[in-house]
Amino acid sequence: MIDTHAHLQDEKMLPCDVVIENANKAGVNKIICSSSDIETSKKAVLIANNYECVYATVGVHPEEANTFNETSLKELEKLAEDKKVVAIGEIGLDYHYEFATRETQKSVFIKQINLANKLGLPIVIHTRDASGDTMEILRANLDKLKNGVCIHCFNMSLEILKEIMGYGFYISIGGIVTFNNAKNVLDIVKACDINRLMLETDSPYISPVPFRGGINEPKNVVYSAKKMAELREMLFEDFDKITTDNAMRFFNIKD
Repeated sequence: MIDTHAHLQDEKMLPCDVVIENANKAGVNKIICSSSDIETSKKAVLIANNYECVYATVGVHPEEANTFNETSLKELEKLAEDKKVVAIGEIGLDYHYEFATRETQKSVFIKQINLANKLGLPIVIHTRDASGDTMEILRANLDKLKNGVCIHCFNMSLEILKEIMGYGFYISIGGIVTFNNAKNVLDIVKACDINRLMLETDSPYISPVPFRGGINEPKNVVYSAKKMAELREMLFEDFDKITTDNAMRFFNIKD
C-alpha cells in the first residue's frame, strides 16, 4: 500500500523513524512526501534519501505563492534532479484564504506546470474553492500535462471528475471518505475510474475515523482504503493491489 501524499517534514510527524515504522507495520510500504515551499521541498528530498521507502515531490503551494520567484524556480529544478523526486507538487490554486492574489497564484501554478513539463515529471494539484480557474488552466495546458496529473484530496464535482477522467488524470482521496457528512466524496469514489484512483492521508491533517481530530499518520491510510473498498463493493486485497499499481505507475516507481 502507498500513501501518495504525506507531509513527513511537518514537526507533528517527527521523529520520522517512528512514523515510518508505524506505516510499514500497517502494510504501508511506500510514502510520497509532499512539499509546500522551497524549505519543505529541501526537507522532503532529505527525508526521501534517508529512508528507502520514501519518495518526494517538490513544489510551491498556492498559499505560499507570494514567496515564489525566479530563484525558486531554479531551486526546484535543481532539487528535482534527485532520483527520489517523483513529481512537482503540491501546486495549484487556493481561494479559501487567499494568502496570495488570484493572479499571483495562477502565474505560479503555470510556471510550475511548465517546469514539470520540461523535466518530464507529473504534477500533484491542490485546489480549494477554485475549481473553475483550476480547470481553465488545465484545459489550456493539456499539451504540457502528458507526464501525469493527480488532483489530491479530490472533492470537486462529478461533472469535473468525468472530464478529468477523460483526460487520463488521477485523483487521490484520504480520510474525508470516512466522515459521515462526506456524501460528495463517497459519490466520487463510486464513480471514479478505479484505474485512476490513489490513496493518501495528507498527514498530519485530515485523520480518518476513528482518529478524527487527532494527528494523522501514513499508517491510517488503511482506514480510508477499507472504506473505499467497501463503497466499491470490492475485496480489500483487490482494491489495495489496484490502487498501489496506480500509484507505482503514476509516480514511475519501479521497485
